[in-house]
Amino acid sequence: MNYGCHQKPSSTPVQQTEPIRTAAASNSGTASGNVSSLRDPDKANAQAPETFTVRLETTKGDVLIDVHRLWAPRGADRIYNLVEIGYYDNVAFFRVISGFMAQIGIHGDPPVSAIWRSQNIADDPVIESNTRGMVSFAMAGKGSRTTQIFINYGNNTRLDSMGFSPFGKVRDMKAIDELYSGYGEGAPSGAGPSQGRIQAEGNTYLKKEFPKLDYILRATIVP
Repeated sequence: MNYGCHQKPSSTPVQQTEPIRTAAASNSGTASGNVSSLRDPDKANAQAPETFTVRLETTKGDVLIDVHRLWAPRGADRIYNLVEIGYYDNVAFFRVISGFMAQIGIHGDPPVSAIWRSQNIADDPVIESNTRGMVSFAMAGKGSRTTQIFINYGNNTRLDSMGFSPFGKVRDMKAIDELYSGYGEGAPSGAGPSQGRIQAEGNTYLKKEFPKLDYILRATIVP
């Protein structure tokens, strides 16, 4: 990835807002992790440690995210629980915009995605800034954070005033910088993956129509 690219993002890192237009499809091999908790969010409500590290084993190499509950306690609790139940296993970096951010968090199995899409958490105050390497939840307005997160490529401090609250920071951006970004923005503003179709068809849609996308193979809490 050319981090020096001057391409400007067409929008902010938001949750899916377009209608889901197609029927949900079965996706074998995508519902990994703790199946019981994946399908019952009430079981994924533990308080996270004050600091912890998330390891993302990606198709471009390992990524370590140091999470600080002090920065965004609700966000830290949510990411901790999602990783613990295996939510991010086999999940695609579906929106990668050079110089802006890499976004992830729609589950590859539509029934799981449908359950979590409505599991909003309340906002956190913005304590840290959306600078390079910082990780925040995507949202579509107040109180709308669920499972989608993004990693900042550049100095996106303009997002601070919009309420995007970083909860962690990537130690080394090498693997993130190498994520495939050729598809650009998703529909309807671009030719990239449609969030509505990801929600409805999952990884079946992504692997067929966007085969160059990178994935988190497995996400874990580092002991």
